[in-house]
Amino acid sequence: MTTTKHVLGTRALNRATLARQLLLRRSPMSAEDAVGHLVGLQAQNVKPPYYALAARLDGFTPEALSRPMAGRAVARIVTMRSTIHTHTAGDCLTLRPLVQPARDRELTQFRKGLAGVDLDRLAALARELVEAEPRTMKQLREALLKEWPDADPQALSVAARCKLPLVQITPRGLWGRSGQVTLTTAEHWLGRPAEPTPAPDATVLRYLAAFGPASVKDMQTWAGLTRLREAFERLRPDLVTFRDEVGVELFDLPDAPRPDPDAPAPPRFLPEFDNLLLSHADRTRVVPPEYRGRHWQRNIAHRTLLVDGFLAGLWRLDEHALVVEPFGRLGGRQWEEVVAEGERMLRVMHPGTEYDIRLGTVRE
Repeated sequence: MTTTKHVLGTRALNRATLARQLLLRRSPMSAEDAVGHLVGLQAQNVKPPYYALAARLDGFTPEALSRPMAGRAVARIVTMRSTIHTHTAGDCLTLRPLVQPARDRELTQFRKGLAGVDLDRLAALARELVEAEPRTMKQLREALLKEWPDADPQALSVAARCKLPLVQITPRGLWGRSGQVTLTTAEHWLGRPAEPTPAPDATVLRYLAAFGPASVKDMQTWAGLTRLREAFERLRPDLVTFRDEVGVELFDLPDAPRPDPDAPAPPRFLPEFDNLLLSHADRTRVVPPEYRGRHWQRNIAHRTLLVDGFLAGLWRLDEHALVVEPFGRLGGRQWEEVVAEGERMLRVMHPGTEYDIRLGTVRE
C-alpha cells in the first residue's frame, strides 16, 4: 500500500482518537464487545470501567458489565503497564503472555528481597495454592513465607503476581457489591488454558483500531513493552502513515475513521485512570500542554471532564452533588452541554438518586 506523509494536526488526532474510543458518538455495542474493542479498560479501582463505558455506550447500565464479569466472560487481571485491567476472557489468556516480558522486568526490582528464591518453584507453588482455593494476597504471602522465611514478604507476593496470570475473582469488580481482592489463575477461573505467547502484530492492529493514528513509541507506552518497531515494519505495507506537527511518524489502519478536525465532540465525564489519557507517549491530542499533569496529584488520578474533545477539568461526586471544576471559564452554551451530559451520566450510573450539579472552584 502506498504510504503518505500528510501532517495530522492536534485536532485531527483528537477527533480520530475520540472516534476510535467511542467518545464522539456513543456506540450500540455490548459492554463485552466494547471491552474487547478498547483492548481492556484500566481498573485500578472497581468503578472506573463502569464510568468509562457509561461515557461510550448507548443504553449502558452497570449490570451490562457486571453480568459478563459474573459469568466469567470478562475478568480483572494485571496486564499493560503493570496495572489491573478489565479484559475479555480471551484477552486475559493472550495479552498477558504478550506483556510477560514487562512483568519479568518488574520482578528484577525486587531481586534483593528474593535472594535464594527459586522463582520457577515459587510460581508452581503459588499456582497450586490459588487453584486449590482462591487466596487473598495476604494468604498467599503467608503460605509462601513458610517455604522462604528469609525472603521479603512483599517481594514474594509481587513475584507470584508477575510470574502468574492472576485474576481477581467475583464478587470483586461487580457494581454495588463489595469483596476483598481474592486471586486464582486466569486458566483456572476461565476454564481453559492460556494461549502461547503471540507475535505482537495482531495487537498492533487492535491498538491502532482503538487508539490510532499512533507512533511506535505511543504503543510501547500503552503496552509497557519495548522493541515493537519490528512489528510495525512488518505491517507497514498494509498500513498508512502520517506525520504529526513535530514530524513523528504515525501509523494507522487504512479504513479507520479520521473525522474532520472540526467535528463536534460533546462533553464527556471520564473516570480516573481512563485509558484515553494514558495510552500515548505524546498526550497532547487529548491533554492541552498547559493542563499537563493537572489531572494527577502525586500518585492519585482524578476523574476528568472533556470539553470539545480535550481535557478541560475535573469532577467528583459529593454526598448529593456532582461538582465540576473546570480548568478555565466555560461559556454559557458549554456549561449547558456539560450539565446535560452530567444529568445523563447520573441517570445511568445512579438512577433514583437526586444530585445537584454545581460549578466548583475554577482551577485557572
